Formats: sequence, C-alpha cells, structure tokens
Amino acid sequence: MQDLVRHASLLLAPGGRRGSREGERAPLPPGLATASYTADGAWTRVEIAGELDLDSGDRLRGGLLAALARSDRGLALDLDGLGFCDCAGLAVLMDLRQRAVREGKTVVVRAAGPAVGRLLSLIGAEDLFAPPTPRT
Repeated sequence: MQDLVRHASLLLAPGGRRGSREGERAPLPPGLATASYTADGAWTRVEIAGELDLDSGDRLRGGLLAALARSDRGLALDLDGLGFCDCAGLAVLMDLRQRAVREGKTVVVRAAGPAVGRLLSLIGAEDLFAPPTPRT
C-alpha cells in the first residue's frame, strides 16, 4: 500500500484522477491520497483527494512544501476530494500553514468536503485558512 501512496503523491498532473463521467472522480483505494499542483498567478492551486492520514500525509508533505516554496503568495487548497482526514493529516495542513507564515505567505482552503470542513470547524481552525483580508 505504501508504494501506491508514494506513486500517487508524485502524480502532478492538473485535474487529479477522474472517473468515467466528465468531472467525476474515481474512488481511490483506502489510505491513498493524491495531490495535483497548478500555477495560478502568484498562487499555486493544490487539489488533494483521497484519505489524508499519517502515511499519505508523510508522502505528500515534500510536494506540498515544494509547491509552497515555488509560489509567490502561497497555496490555495481544494480539499473537496478528501473523504477522510485524521489528526496526522490535520498536522500536515497546520505545519504547511506555519511554514507559509514564516515565509510571508499564506495557505487558504478554497474548498473542503464535509470531513475536512467539520474537522476544521471542531478545532476552530477555519479562520487560520481563510483568505487574507485586503489591507487598506
């Protein structure tokens, strides 16, 4: 299973894994997460799908940090495809945010499915991943 996670974490093609109907995602095997990276101006859009846990989070961490380093402003995360996220997966997101702050960047959650949205809500972290407010 770890080889599947390693392989999937290296798939950098925009758009992620698709199902048979246009726009539909094929279900991923348990414990697998994929990330796709797309440059979007000063931001890098990152779409993560599958299950974000200890193993998959460790496999994706390097790619996420590299994407953050290459971006000018930070990362815009689409987590709508995550069906599961445990405390280890949450730690990956929090570590990513802390690194962004140290680099003068930000990590924004643009979309989150029920699993991640509820988790962020329960721990009071929604504001940590909210878009920055414009300065006047």
